[in-house]
Amino acid sequence: METNVNNIPGGYLTLSPNFKILSVNQTLLQFIHYDSEQLIGQSIRSILSKSAQAFFQFAFYPLIIQNKRVNEMFLELMSHTGEEIPVLMYATKENGIITCMFVPNKKRNEYENQLLEAKRIAEERLVEKEKMNADLKKVLLKLEEKQNEIIMMSKENDKYKIDTQSELKLAKKIQETTLTEAINNKDLQIESYYRASNELSGDIYGFHQINEDQYGIILLDVMGHGISSSLITMSLVTLFQQLISKGLPPEQIMKALDDKMHSLFENEEEAWHYCTAVYIFVDIKKQTIEYINAGHPPAIYLDSKGVQRELKTQGPPIGTFKDIQFKNSVFSYTKGARILLYTDGVSEPLEQDRLSLLLQQHASAPLHVFKEELLKTLQDEGNDYEKSDDQCFILIDLK
Repeated sequence: METNVNNIPGGYLTLSPNFKILSVNQTLLQFIHYDSEQLIGQSIRSILSKSAQAFFQFAFYPLIIQNKRVNEMFLELMSHTGEEIPVLMYATKENGIITCMFVPNKKRNEYENQLLEAKRIAEERLVEKEKMNADLKKVLLKLEEKQNEIIMMSKENDKYKIDTQSELKLAKKIQETTLTEAINNKDLQIESYYRASNELSGDIYGFHQINEDQYGIILLDVMGHGISSSLITMSLVTLFQQLISKGLPPEQIMKALDDKMHSLFENEEEAWHYCTAVYIFVDIKKQTIEYINAGHPPAIYLDSKGVQRELKTQGPPIGTFKDIQFKNSVFSYTKGARILLYTDGVSEPLEQDRLSLLLQQHASAPLHVFKEELLKTLQDEGNDYEKSDDQCFILIDLK
């Protein structure tokens, strides 16, 4: 690397199209405490904090692909000593090579700490206020003329809670009826798992046999979870069932879902949601797979020889930017291959590398055995996380 680049005040590195580090300047090596030999050839994820890894995947990937430029993106680098270093990143993409500049941004953390302290003080004041309100409520409860009114309100409140829970359970059953059943025939086998963090889920999936030789598989994850997200999934599920059953190309399906998301919130910016999605079209006769990944965690494909590839995101989630042109990718598969699709409720507790390893280790196991092992691993290692987010995955065996 030229001396004038090697000694500039800011960090500098270049990345290959698959985000492997090609070069890095001395300034960056000094403030993250690495030697160049430790980084060259490694994934950029190796020097990002966990939160930055997720942000890099869902924000940086789509922007650099769509715009070929990223300005002032806030990230946290992870030094060799384990220190999180806040930086502002600037990046450009030219001829497939991504050039990144990093500027330290510790002042931002100081401002954030000040905001956190202000929040803590506000919360203390709120606790004091709530205590005063509780004391006042006790006094009011002692007033005889209010006693009957309060009792009545309490009864009505209990009835409302019971009715609400009943309605939520019914809504959950309705939502679950939209989920497709497992498929197992001479050509392929599909198994799935679905668990809502609350009564209702923002995850939804479907797999449909279009004709004798073609299948469509889709997995969506609406931002957030609970009632609002589930209402959006229910508005999308009927649409994608119709689109897939007609055998429409993947890019047309994604475009229709994107248009639907924009129409839902056209005049309601405060209620705006986005949705990550991955759609896979399998042609048994041609032995090909077409797919589009819109901001979703990368699906994992394992061929019959044990070679893996990631079906990575090719653009932002649906519902983010209007008039996006979705592009599909196509490749030939080998008989005996296996595919794992999942939402972030699965990849967050286990991480993608662990999922890849599990898929590799159970490549020859029956699909139901691998499903049970994956569920067991989620239960053993994801206890703290599993209640906070919806979890969903799909397993496909191409026989």
